[in-house]
Order: sequence, then structure tokens, then C-alpha cells
Amino acid sequence: MAIIESGLIYLDSYLGAARYFPFLLLGTGLFFTIYLKFPQILYFKHAWKVLLGKYDKSNSEGDVSHFQALTTALAGTVGTGNIGGVALAIYLGGPAALFWMWITAFLGMTTKFVEVTLSHKYRIRDAQGFMAGGPMYYMERRLNMKWLAVLFAVFTVISSFGSGNMPQSNNIAQGLQSTFNIPPLFSGLFLSFLVGLVILGGIKRIVHVTEKIVPIMSLIYVLGALSVILTNYEQIIPSFISIITYAFSGSAAIGGFLGASFAYAFNRGVNRGLFSNEAGQGSSAIAHAAAKTDEPVSEGMVSILEPFIDTIIICTLTGLVILSSGVWTEKFKNEFQTFDMEFISGVYTESNEEHRQSLFEHLNFGGRTDEITTYSGTISIVDGKAVSGNYTIIHNRSIAEKVTYAIDQQPFTGDIVIIDGQLENSSLIVTGYSLVHSVTLTIHAFTRGVMGEYGKYVVSIGLLLFAFSTVVAWSYYGDRAITYLFGVKWVTLYRCLYIIGFFVASISDTSLIWLLSAITTTLMTIPNLVGILFLRKEMKNTVGEYWRNFRKP
Repeated sequence: MAIIESGLIYLDSYLGAARYFPFLLLGTGLFFTIYLKFPQILYFKHAWKVLLGKYDKSNSEGDVSHFQALTTALAGTVGTGNIGGVALAIYLGGPAALFWMWITAFLGMTTKFVEVTLSHKYRIRDAQGFMAGGPMYYMERRLNMKWLAVLFAVFTVISSFGSGNMPQSNNIAQGLQSTFNIPPLFSGLFLSFLVGLVILGGIKRIVHVTEKIVPIMSLIYVLGALSVILTNYEQIIPSFISIITYAFSGSAAIGGFLGASFAYAFNRGVNRGLFSNEAGQGSSAIAHAAAKTDEPVSEGMVSILEPFIDTIIICTLTGLVILSSGVWTEKFKNEFQTFDMEFISGVYTESNEEHRQSLFEHLNFGGRTDEITTYSGTISIVDGKAVSGNYTIIHNRSIAEKVTYAIDQQPFTGDIVIIDGQLENSSLIVTGYSLVHSVTLTIHAFTRGVMGEYGKYVVSIGLLLFAFSTVVAWSYYGDRAITYLFGVKWVTLYRCLYIIGFFVASISDTSLIWLLSAITTTLMTIPNLVGILFLRKEMKNTVGEYWRNFRKP
């Protein structure tokens, strides 16, 4: 497992965590925003009219309505990224990360407009008579880059597991365990069965599920979030100030939060923004390609609304809940996951400014300016508690407190071996107080409103609906990619493997799953961004032609 983790971290360093990636993603969005004269503002009102069917034609080709295409695409984007992803971004980068999620969403509205328009324009019908579209089709049919299309389709299949399936399953399981004490094994089995019932029915059943779930789940979650924010109304303005203030300087150390550099907050904010709204990834373009319209640009305009709803509205509400409640700087009792735990040499305290600075550099610039070394040695444990030694435990980017050790729910007594900062005995259960992240952080935040402890049920129910619909939508993206690569006869096998992957992720390490999602998301995004940049002139001409032919009813 350690080798796998190291390999994934190394791979991510050249993809989503690399310095060039945020600039490639935001740069592409900025270029098209200027090149197409701010379509996310100029066409915003028109997009709502298209969505509501004002310009629909009964004889247009397609499988689903504009609304169904949007809700399916939103089902794919409005998921754990809005609940757990925002919490993860703030946990990693502080308030500044939310600012960069906003920027990613604003520029992403244009990127989404471009990728959806081009994907819809070059869609085809498959052997079963259903529409098949997505970046792989414009790559092959317009760019004549079959190799790039195949690469994108392969990455789509991988990403359907890595970002559309497994993070959702894992976060559902964690949320249900935290709130209802349901073991992940049981929730994983039951929900895998439900996922199978839906996705084996194909696109028709999928859109019928998503068009009902998305509006309901969004309303429930928004009302719950507002109840917490209004309860902590005195912190609303300070929260916005911290988001803006830290945007270009990095987030300062507060409470148990040890601070984040500008580069770290910027990278994680952009990365989580992409995971949330998928603008530039090319995924939701696959859903929009099935829409009933003969005008690709009109469907592209509908897609402009996605990042706005997903990130600027829902993610902002989640961020304000977390920031206004103050839970992002507090330590909570939790079970330590191996991936998030490190033993370092020396005794460090948060009250010592020099120690805080050293830990800041270790967490944000480890390997470059880092003076902290990992601990190796033996630690004596008596009745579940460690005898004092020259080491400090870092868990979830914070100094761990009140740490206990157990095996089979019984306090452990004996010696434990630490090698290069890692606990050798994986059977030991380590618990203590530290910062928390992902859905667990959001759950704690929702208990700080008028609903009190009942607030966690809003998160768990919202998460269940959000994540379930995302899993369903991404199964469609994956089977369209499989159809492109191998034909429709392989789709059933893919769906079965997809269900198995959903179950496996429900009992896996949370941080490992999030790392996998970051990698797979980036794998799809890079070839898609390259593709739409090649077609910039065609995109501009296509938009111009749409308005020249436009006739108001």
C-alpha cells in the first residue's frame, strides 16, 4: 500500500499537483472568455430561456430534453465535490482555496460552453440508435486525431471509476457511518445494488432518476446550509474578508490549522474547483450531446449554467457554512488513517511560533526547504497510551492530541515500531484529536446551526442523493467511452465492473480515494483542453453562425 501511495503522489506531482496545471486550466478559460467576449455574462439570460424550452423544435434530433441533459450533467458534477470537496479544499488551503474555486468556476463557464458546443456538433448515433458524443468525437471527426480520441476515451473510463464512482461511494459510506453508525460494508452492499438497478437500464432510466433527484437534493441542501450561515450571521462578512484577503498571500495559521502558502491554496482551490464543476474535463459534454436540438451552440449555452449552480452557488454555501462555523480550525476525535498520519522527530507545539513555522514549511514545501525529519524507532505503549518520547504525531496536517492505540477494540500494551515516520503494525487502531476534512468536516459544520446535532442528517441525506446521482451520471459517461472504444456489446461488462468498483471504494482509505480522483480528473482534462484550443477559430465561427441564423419566435 505504501508503494501504491508513493506512486500516486509521484504521478500527481506531474498532473493535478504540478505547477503548470492550474495555469493551463485557468489560462484556457481566460483565453476563451476574452476570445468569445465573455459569453458567461453575455449569454447567461439567453441560456435560461433555452433551458426552459422557449426555442425548442419538436422535430429536433436527440434522446433527452435540455432540462434532462442539464440535470444529468449536474448529477455528474453536483456530488461529493460540493460537500466533501469544498471541505477538503479549505482543510488544505484555508479560505483562500474557495476564492480560487470561484475563479475556476467563472472561467469554467466559458470552457464548458466551448467543450459542450463542439462535442454536440460532432455527435453520432450508435448501433442501438442512441446519441453518442463527447470530446473523443470532435477529436476524431474534426481534428483527425484518432490517437488523441482513443486516449481521451480510455481516460474517461478510468476517470469514471476514479472521480465519478469511487469518491462518491467512499464519502457516502463515511457520512452514513458518522451519522447513523452504519458500517461501510453494509452501506456499500446495499447502495451497490441500487446503483445496478439504475445504470443497467441505460440513459432513459438514468435521466428519469436524475431529473427528479437533482432539484430535490439541491433545495434540501441549500435550505440546510442557509440555516447554519444565518445562525452564525456575525461571521459572514469576516468569512468573505478572509477569502479575499488570503487569496494572494496564502492562509494564515489559525487554531489547529497550521497555514497554507499561496501556491498550495491556489493549486488545491483550482484542483477542487475542477473536481466540483468538471469544466474543462469534457465529461458533462457527453451528457449534453444527447440533448434534443439541432443547434450545438444552444446546448453549449445551457451548459454555462452548470458551474454557476454547482460551484458559485452550492460550493459557496458549503464554504460559508464551514468558515462561519469555525470548525475548520478545530480538532475533533477521529480514527487516524495511515495515509494521513506521520511521526516526525522532535516535540512540537502549536503555541511555539518557531515550531508553527517549521511545520508550515514541512506541510507546504516538504522536500525543498524542509528541516523536519521523519521519526524511526520504538515507542512503548501502556494501556493504550504512549510513553513520552522525542517525536510528534502529525495527522490531517495538524498536531495530534490525546492519541490512543488499540487492537480489537482493546487498549494496546507493548512496543510499536515506527519506520521512516510510518507505523509498521497496520492492525493497530489509532485514535485521537486532530483536524478533520472532507465530508466529516462538513458534518461538524452543519451541527453549528439552529438544527444542532440534527444538522448532520441534512449532510448525510444530501450527500447520499448528491453522490448517488453522480455515480449514476458517470456510469453513462463511462459507457459512452466504452461504446466509442469497443462498441455497445461491451457496455454491460463495464457496468458490472462499475458496480463492483463502487462497493470496493466504500471500504477504502478516504485520502487515497481523493488522491486517485485528482489524478484521473487531470488525465481527462489535459487532452480536452488541448483539443478545444486547436478548434478555437471553429468555435468562434460556430457561435457567429448561430446568431446569424437565430430567429425569435
